[in-house]
Amino acid sequence: LVLLDVLMPQMSGYEVLQRLTAEEALREIPVVMISALDEMDSVVRCIELGAEDYLPKPFDPVLLRARIGACLEKKRLRDREALHLRQLAEWNQRLEQRVEEQVALLDRLGRLKRFFSPQLAELIVAGGADDPLATHRRNLTVCFLDLRGFTAFAESVEPEEVMSVLREYHAAMGRLVMQHEGTLERFTGDGMMVFFNDPVPVPNAAERTLRMALAMRKRVGELIVPWRKMGYELALGVGIAQGYATIGAIGYEGRWDYGAIGTVTNLAARLCGEAKPGQILVSKRVLAATDDLFELESVGELTLKGLHRPVTAYNVLGARASR
Repeated sequence: LVLLDVLMPQMSGYEVLQRLTAEEALREIPVVMISALDEMDSVVRCIELGAEDYLPKPFDPVLLRARIGACLEKKRLRDREALHLRQLAEWNQRLEQRVEEQVALLDRLGRLKRFFSPQLAELIVAGGADDPLATHRRNLTVCFLDLRGFTAFAESVEPEEVMSVLREYHAAMGRLVMQHEGTLERFTGDGMMVFFNDPVPVPNAAERTLRMALAMRKRVGELIVPWRKMGYELALGVGIAQGYATIGAIGYEGRWDYGAIGTVTNLAARLCGEAKPGQILVSKRVLAATDDLFELESVGELTLKGLHRPVTAYNVLGARASR
């Protein structure tokens, strides 16, 4: 607080007051003017220039202390209000920054989900100590599926018809993959590869895979009805195997895929190739992992390309009723 006399030898109190209010760092300091001049014009001028109060001489010390106390209390309130406003501005700035960061993360997540499974995209965005794209080993349940009769169909119709069928088929199968929380590794025309237990581990990978495959068979059965009316003879074949695979980023800088490599993927692909229209062929390991949850029938031993020994395979008829 400043006590300032109006009448001073070298510079008037008015001039000092003007300079104080002109300086941003000083203008908030309360000023009480003291003067022998008691004219109303002098009082008004001081108030207009920014004085907090005005006391004529001679003044009562008790009144002066009261005025000083009141001015200081106002100053404390103004300082507190200014502090709150600064804090509010900082909070707003931090909030805006966090909103921008969240929007950017959601945008990045949305773009990543166009190329990776939702689980993998979320792991990439979340970051953390472990790099989900780094090469690693894991026990997977792998599912291959494709359409029986697709090659003949593609050769006999226009490309636009092929693309229309593929879009409908991919959309229907993709929704079921997401619903069962599988990782869609790739599309290859009418073929698809899906695996479970990576990048997010699940305790019942084989069961999830079989339930997804049954849902896919049912959905393709629905799609087939209008396809057949247009003369398209198509059906679904599925192969499922379980075992360890090497998983990670495959490709080169600028174009990466997330893939799995190993005997288990080859086995699932070969079982898919052997499946007749509507069949879901699974390996012995898948049978063992699903206990009594599904009705299966043996199709005997199959000699599969690329595998040295015959493989015992089973066809999934359906899910058992829950007890």
